[in-house]
Amino acid sequence: MTTAAKIEARLRAELHASHVEIEDESARHVGHAGAASGGGHYSCLVVADSFEGRTAVERHRIVYQTVGDLMKTEIHALALKTLTPTEWRQPSG
Repeated sequence: MTTAAKIEARLRAELHASHVEIEDESARHVGHAGAASGGGHYSCLVVADSFEGRTAVERHRIVYQTVGDLMKTEIHALALKTLTPTEWRQPSG
């Protein structure tokens, strides 16, 4: 299972995320210290009811707790966008 698939599986199982998009950006960071140690760079969009009423910092902490052990081995950097289902459905603009 790829690291991206592991991240998605955990977010769906533990946060009951209704939508998850993960982009592996590791190729853009070749030569970076994190890439040299084997940790990948990922961008992640997570939509979950559990984010309702929480600040962005609280939402990010929840995600980091969910993938915490992967942050020590397989993930070097994780860029997050965390939304509630209502925020996800709102038109941007």
